[in-house]
Amino acid sequence: MGTFPQFGNVPIPNTPPGQLLVRPACATFDVQDYAMHHMKSVSFFAAIVLICVPFLSPAQTGLRTDGRSLIISSKGSQYTFSPSFVVLYNAEDPGMALRPAGIKKVSYNVLTWKTNDTALADFKAKKVNATVAGDGFDDRILRSKEDQRTASIYNAGKSTSITASKLEQRGDTILFHFPVSAEFILKAWLLTSGKPYPTITFSFQPVKAGYYSIGYTGAPALAKSAVRENWQPLIWTEKRLPDRPILTPAFMAPLPTTLVNDGSHTLGVLASPQYLPFQPLPTLPNSQFGVAVLNKAGQVQPQLFAPIPGGMGSEMKSGAVFNFSFGLVVEPQSLSGAYETIAKNSFGFRDMRQNAIASLNTVLDNIVDYSLSSYAWFIDSLKGCAYSTDVPGAVKNVSSLNPLELAIVRDDSLLFEKRAYPLMEFMLSREKFLFSLDSMQKIQSPSRKLRGPIAPLSELGALYAVFGGNNQFYIPLAEKEFAGNRTRNLDDNEKGHNWINAMFLYKMTGQASYLETAKRLAFAYIKQRVTKPQQAFADPLQGSHFFWPTFTNRWVEFLELYEITKEKAFLEAAHEGARRYTQFIWMAPLVPDSQITVNKGGKAPMYWYLKQKGHKQMYYPEETVPAWRLSEIGLTPESSGTSTGHRGIFMTNFAPWMMRVGYYTKDTFLVNVAKAATIGRYRNFPGYHINTERTTAYEQFDFPLHQHLDQSVNSFHYNHILPMASMLLDYLVTDAFQRSLEQINFPSQYIEGYAYLQNKMYGAEKGKFYTESAVQLWMPEGLLRIDNVELNYVAARKGDQLFLAFMNQSNAAVSSKVTINPAKAPVKGSSGIRFFTEKQTAALKDSVFTITVPANGITAIAVDGLQLPAGFQDRLLADRGDKSRDFLELPEGNARAILFKLGDYGRRLFVYLQDDDNKWQQAVLTYKIGKGKKQTLVKKEYPFEFTVPVSPDQPVSFSLTLTDRSGKNTSSKTVELGK
Repeated sequence: MGTFPQFGNVPIPNTPPGQLLVRPACATFDVQDYAMHHMKSVSFFAAIVLICVPFLSPAQTGLRTDGRSLIISSKGSQYTFSPSFVVLYNAEDPGMALRPAGIKKVSYNVLTWKTNDTALADFKAKKVNATVAGDGFDDRILRSKEDQRTASIYNAGKSTSITASKLEQRGDTILFHFPVSAEFILKAWLLTSGKPYPTITFSFQPVKAGYYSIGYTGAPALAKSAVRENWQPLIWTEKRLPDRPILTPAFMAPLPTTLVNDGSHTLGVLASPQYLPFQPLPTLPNSQFGVAVLNKAGQVQPQLFAPIPGGMGSEMKSGAVFNFSFGLVVEPQSLSGAYETIAKNSFGFRDMRQNAIASLNTVLDNIVDYSLSSYAWFIDSLKGCAYSTDVPGAVKNVSSLNPLELAIVRDDSLLFEKRAYPLMEFMLSREKFLFSLDSMQKIQSPSRKLRGPIAPLSELGALYAVFGGNNQFYIPLAEKEFAGNRTRNLDDNEKGHNWINAMFLYKMTGQASYLETAKRLAFAYIKQRVTKPQQAFADPLQGSHFFWPTFTNRWVEFLELYEITKEKAFLEAAHEGARRYTQFIWMAPLVPDSQITVNKGGKAPMYWYLKQKGHKQMYYPEETVPAWRLSEIGLTPESSGTSTGHRGIFMTNFAPWMMRVGYYTKDTFLVNVAKAATIGRYRNFPGYHINTERTTAYEQFDFPLHQHLDQSVNSFHYNHILPMASMLLDYLVTDAFQRSLEQINFPSQYIEGYAYLQNKMYGAEKGKFYTESAVQLWMPEGLLRIDNVELNYVAARKGDQLFLAFMNQSNAAVSSKVTINPAKAPVKGSSGIRFFTEKQTAALKDSVFTITVPANGITAIAVDGLQLPAGFQDRLLADRGDKSRDFLELPEGNARAILFKLGDYGRRLFVYLQDDDNKWQQAVLTYKIGKGKKQTLVKKEYPFEFTVPVSPDQPVSFSLTLTDRSGKNTSSKTVELGK
């Protein structure tokens, strides 16, 4: 009787150097006799030993064999897994390559292979035009040479099917006996006594050299009509299926499996974790396997192929031995539930992150400071963030609400003047988010027209609310958006009349009819989109599918509707969408409990896309850090179309929404995913994505403090800076909301932006802080100095009271000294501290006190008797009850004039021409404020636009004089706003 020896850390076959698996104790069986008898190979015996992992007992798994197949029983159902494999062979390299799939309305790259058989050349690459370019789009994929290729894994080589003729059980091991083949030797066995799933190990030995792939094809196969739901990463979710047996490579699989649910159980074939190593970063060249959900007969069936034809390890010499193992998944739960279970039990997903390097408040301060620096590349003349990473010479903005929110909450007039107000003008005047003066520029379809508003209806409503409803012009603009269609981003045409816009019109106007419309259309959407798993890429609210929110229901907006109506159906729809969204979030590879050395030789990784654009190498010290700090777990790829290059993006705007849905539904998985996405990742703006190697470069305070061409680790999209700051503020406020069980609750508006850049906007309305009402969120830069980085905080004020909530991000209690900045909140001699949470005392001395916060807990206090002077926040939010005229149109130049009323802070006249420099060469604005003197502003280049500061309550009169291309002048009549 041979037994498994008790190994410690041992190398795993087919695993890159440096990757180890810790082998636990295993049960015994006659492995030596089996190995030596059938293979006469010491290396084969070693492979059997080393791949041993722990399993459940046969009684626990309900697994048995009838001598020909494996039968797994669960909850009254039986699932038969046959011992069936297929071997693919190519004498020469089959030329594995990614190509753009020809899927209508979807941008996605799939694996393909060369074929000499015209009948098998079933793949036609999607033609991409000049607009498809920029960061994340790889011309080596999109514009590669057209040749005979197949996207079907079964056409990727000469195919030989083989099924074991007999299964023999010996203790907790089931041995597979295969017919003799003249072309290869295949051995396989299953250990029934392991966990989390019974695992098959196979060993393959070719007789002749070539390129091989071994596919397991024995999982239960279902007719499409018998499937409740299926999942193949990354885009085939719900009941969407590929049109042929397409293979997803390991590096594109958030979990290394495909899943099928038949209404009671979820089935899968799961690659063992060691074949998706943590280091190096998963890429196509190091992918050791692929997974598929559609079989050759067109049935829905989990399948796994290892290695990938033409991929790592597929070239084999005669007599070489290739080993692989995979688990048989039978979960008596929904597909989403099985996804969570696999993530936790097979890949160790848990609450593993902590602040470690900086609190989110410090990060927020750093990012806002950075946003105002020259490194953030804001182009004042164009009122926008440079977008030269993708589109040379263009600017792109997301929303005026991001800087406006931050200016309010942080009591920061400079941020308002430099970023918020210019973006308010941009969002009302421009035709598209992407603005370029170059009329010949085609990349990503920019516009040079001033045919706004580009602001979504929800943003118009939020701006209306922030300024107390005094800017009346927002209402007709919003109503016009509701009645029409508009293309704002890329080439996606958006229909205005939908339940989401009706909801925000209700918030804006208070008219019950809009809420009734929103609910009626939302229930129709639920019936059409949510209760019926989608079989095609045809969401009624989506034009095309690119960013991940387009692949799920509109769960973020359902959460907004739930918070307005408190109707359970909307929360259930939000929960369903959030759970599906996790299927785009990395749950693998397994994060080792070890240290990783990065930046070897003092060099940071260099992103190939930027290298070819002439960017310079960056240098950061070599260091060794815990693996979890480098992990992409909790992040998503950027999009379906760029998922092959942008492995994990730091723009995790979904996180606060997911945390809130998780709180409402008591779904801790969602809460932990939100934390994994956000906590302990950076000290400052980290750029966009993880894409080449693991590194700590993103963590460094000075990482973004370089000129554009000196950045080379990842791409910088400067329009993301302020949305990321809003995301962090949203996370802080939502974390306080859920940890306090809603005792800290601030009203919000909605930042819609585009793509996935949605967040809540805070600060315009007062909220609740435990027993206190009418509390104003107030978080100026440098308000507190906290000695322990594990504590995040939110701050608010009311009169001379300062309210503070501290959230501990670690799994151990934290005591820390806290210093209130006397320049922001001077302390009186009579100041004291009150606790809203657990019983605790703290004394305030010289602006300093000590606080204790439980592990993963919250401690909330009030500091009484401070001197909190009125500031910018109070002036901007003051409601003057000003309903004076604030909008008009002039026929000359198709001009528009807007008077922004900004509380006690002042007014701004904004005049712009919709006509461009094809008609006019100069524009002159003549204006007079109140009874003052006439003044003029001259603009000799396009865009023709003017901004005039006006005092509160002062009217302004003005006229335009325009000079056409021939030199002829045209003047408008004098008109007046603000009276």
